[in-house]
Amino acid sequence: MDQTAKSDSIFGFIGLGLIGGSIARGIKRSRPDAAVMAYMRTRSRLEQAKSDGIVDVILNGVGEELKLCDIIFLCTPVEYNAAYLAQIRPFLKPGAIVTDVGSTKTDIHEQVTALGMEDVFIGGHPMAGSEKTGYENSTDHLLENAYYIITPTAKSSQRDIDRMVEIAGTIGSIPILLDYRRHDQITAAISHLPHIIASSLVNLVKDSDGEDGMMKRLAAGGFKDITRIASSSPEMWEQICAANRSNLTEILKQYIGSLNAVVAGLEQNDNQALYDLFETSRAYRNSFSEKARGAIAPDYSFTVDIVDEVGSISTLSVILAAKGISIQNIGINHNREHGEGALRIAFYDRAAMETAWDVLKKYHYELMR
Repeated sequence: MDQTAKSDSIFGFIGLGLIGGSIARGIKRSRPDAAVMAYMRTRSRLEQAKSDGIVDVILNGVGEELKLCDIIFLCTPVEYNAAYLAQIRPFLKPGAIVTDVGSTKTDIHEQVTALGMEDVFIGGHPMAGSEKTGYENSTDHLLENAYYIITPTAKSSQRDIDRMVEIAGTIGSIPILLDYRRHDQITAAISHLPHIIASSLVNLVKDSDGEDGMMKRLAAGGFKDITRIASSSPEMWEQICAANRSNLTEILKQYIGSLNAVVAGLEQNDNQALYDLFETSRAYRNSFSEKARGAIAPDYSFTVDIVDEVGSISTLSVILAAKGISIQNIGINHNREHGEGALRIAFYDRAAMETAWDVLKKYHYELMR
């Protein structure tokens, strides 16, 4: 391998699953001259990645070959990423950066500080995912138009921050700089808490249902929409919630307090308190979308995995128009950690949604409700 190659041309990956594989594919698509070396426990997947032209050098472990790397990505589960830091440290060449892709940042940043690696580490969190896992399900466009959170340390140079921003742009992501503590506070509220709420709500209905299973039978619409994420991997979310334990505990206490306030309002016949709850939440929730809606309407939408290239949206629209299917709204889904596709398409009614689903399936689009 040419050691005189230009800056940031050699990338190392410890772990090459869904996210690591998608980053590597995205880099190779945009920069065919880049070299990728990778290590993971499953050798067969590395062999497949090399056969695919994504991996140039298969590593047998953490060792001397990493001294060639300009940027090293830690793409193992959250609890393992921090452990690899000490192993990698002796093999960093001057100017090299270590980054990760974990969905919680405090643990690894604290380990970085303890190891004195603040000047060579910049955290990362690509906010995309899939219900499928592993390298075999990675794509070169999984992270396109998805937020890529970058969490520098107190000693990160502007040059290195700019390099990470450039890499995020190279794979088509939208880079956002955040303090790692702020990142974990935010994800506790918008990602980790919703998983606990969804799972606990599902279990509440399960435990409250009668022998006839009528609650389960009638559960549809809004209930299914707000509890969909309860179907996520229990192993993965156990690890994520444990890693963000402090922030999650605090936001859970706040949420429990808000529920207790609702209970008090109901017990005291305080209708104004109930109205205020629904009104303030409606106003804030409607501000998320380009078009605010008054009452909560059924969600006749699904997402589509689509490559960000000229004509891709037009092609999809033409396919649906040819079948007489009207689209209410279409937009890019920037946060796709729960496996949603890059585009969310909304329809005016369930019949149009179901017809569109069947039509796009015939054209081999990957869809998710």
